[in-house]
Amino acid sequence: MRTISLPANRRLTAMVLTIACACIACAPRASAQGRCGAGVDLVVQALEKMRADSSNDELQDADQLLKRASELCGELGDAWYYESLVERKLGRPAVADFAMRQAVKFPSDASAEQANPFVLATPVLPPGSRAVTGSGAPASTAGASGPPGQRWALVVGIGSFADPNIQTLRYTTSDAQSFEGVLEDPAIGNFPADHIRTLLDDQATTVNIKMALNWLARSAGPDDVVVVYMATHGSSRDVDTVGVNYIITHDTEIGPKIDPDSLYATALPMVDIANAIATRVKAGRAAIFLDTCFSGNAAVQNTKLIAPGIKNAAPSKQMLDHIKQGSGRMVFAASGTEQESLESDTLKHGFFTYYLVQALRQEGGSAPLSKIFDYTEQHVSQTVSTEFKQYNLQQNPVMSRSEDNTDFALRPAAAAAGGGL
Repeated sequence: MRTISLPANRRLTAMVLTIACACIACAPRASAQGRCGAGVDLVVQALEKMRADSSNDELQDADQLLKRASELCGELGDAWYYESLVERKLGRPAVADFAMRQAVKFPSDASAEQANPFVLATPVLPPGSRAVTGSGAPASTAGASGPPGQRWALVVGIGSFADPNIQTLRYTTSDAQSFEGVLEDPAIGNFPADHIRTLLDDQATTVNIKMALNWLARSAGPDDVVVVYMATHGSSRDVDTVGVNYIITHDTEIGPKIDPDSLYATALPMVDIANAIATRVKAGRAAIFLDTCFSGNAAVQNTKLIAPGIKNAAPSKQMLDHIKQGSGRMVFAASGTEQESLESDTLKHGFFTYYLVQALRQEGGSAPLSKIFDYTEQHVSQTVSTEFKQYNLQQNPVMSRSEDNTDFALRPAAAAAGGGL
C-alpha cells in the first residue's frame, strides 16, 4: 500500500474538517447528556413528593416533574416508571399503562427492583398503639417489631473525595470507625462483625452505598434492629423550596465551576436512603444517624463547602419526615436545618459523633436511644456554643421518630440478657 503525502495546506484543511465533523457529531450527544442530567434531577425532586401519605397536590406536582423529565430525556426509564405509579395513584390507568410500557422499553434500577415509595415496609401504627420500646417488648399492633432478633448496620465515613474541588473533612473516617467500635463492643451494641458493612473514603462510592443499602434491605427481618450511620458532606440547593438533600460521596463530581448535572448525577440523593429505609427495610426497629459535616475552621472563616452556590446543609424537616415513615423509625441529625455540623480540632472528631459515642459508652447499649440523644444534644449544643462563641455558631442535633413514643436501644434488653445475638 502506498502512502500519499498531501501538501501542508491540504493536510491542515483536512485536519480542520475532521475536527469540525467530530465536534458536530459530539454536540448533540453532549446536549442529550445535559438534558438527561437535568431529567435525573427532576426525578429526584419528584421522589421527594412521593410518600405513602402524599396529598393530591403533591402527587400532581410529582406528575408534572416526571413528565418534564421524560420530555427532556425520553430514554430515562426511572421517569417513566415513577410516572406510571403516580398516574395510577391519581386514578388515570390508561396514562399509567402507557408510561409503564415506556418504562419497559427503557429498563432502570427502579423498575427492576419494583420500587414503590407509596408502600411502606413497616405499616404506620394506629393512633394509641404501643410503639417498640427499649425493653424489646413487642408492640400491640401489626407492623411493629416482636422480640429483638438480629442486628445489622451500615457505617459510612468519607473524608477524602476524588474531585479536588470538594473540601476534605479531617475526622469523618475516625468518626465512622469510632461508631463502628461501639456497635461491635460486646458491652454496648454487640453487633456481629459480619453484620456490619463499613465503607470508608474511596470505598464509599455512590454505587457501593446503594448496594450496601440493598444488602440491609435483603438481610434484615421484621424483628431485627437496623442502624445506618453516615458522616460526610451534605448538600442542598438554595433554590429548591422543598429542600432536596444530597449526600456527597467519594466519587461525586462537581468540577471547578460547579456543573449541576455532574453533581446531581453523581451524588447520592438522600431520598434514595429515605426510600430504602421506609419502603424496603423490613426491620421493626431502624435508627439512622446523619452527620453531614463541615470543617470547623472553614465555618469560622465563612468559606463555602464546595464552591459558590453549593451550601453544606443538614437534612431538611421534609427529609426527616420522609425517612421516618412507617413504624419503629428513629432519625438523628447532627444539626438543625440552618446549621452546620462541625468538626473539632480539640476532640479530633465531629462534635456530634464524639458525644454520641461517649453517651453510648457511658449509658450502655441497653439504654433507650432517646436517652442517648438527650445526652448528645445537651453536650453538643453547649460545647459548640462555648468553643465558637466569638463566631456565634450554634449546633443543635435533631431527633425525629415515627411515633412520639417510639423508642428502643441498640441492644434491647432481651438481647442483652441472651435472648438475641
